[in-house]
Amino acid sequence: MFWPMLAIALGFLGIAVLGVLAVKVFIEVQRLGRQVTRTTERINRAAEDLERAATDLAATGEALR
Repeated sequence: MFWPMLAIALGFLGIAVLGVLAVKVFIEVQRLGRQVTRTTERINRAAEDLERAATDLAATGEALR
């Protein structure tokens, strides 16, 4: 009777450990998703700034001709 009870207890502990690890992974995935979102927004802002600067530079070049 001892071995089946031990097997059930160890199985439950194993499932509990996997649950805790799954929660940790879920939290890290959410954090990574937020970081990717922030980085994408920064890249888009930089691209817009570059486009604006290129437009201004092209206009300046046209004015010099």
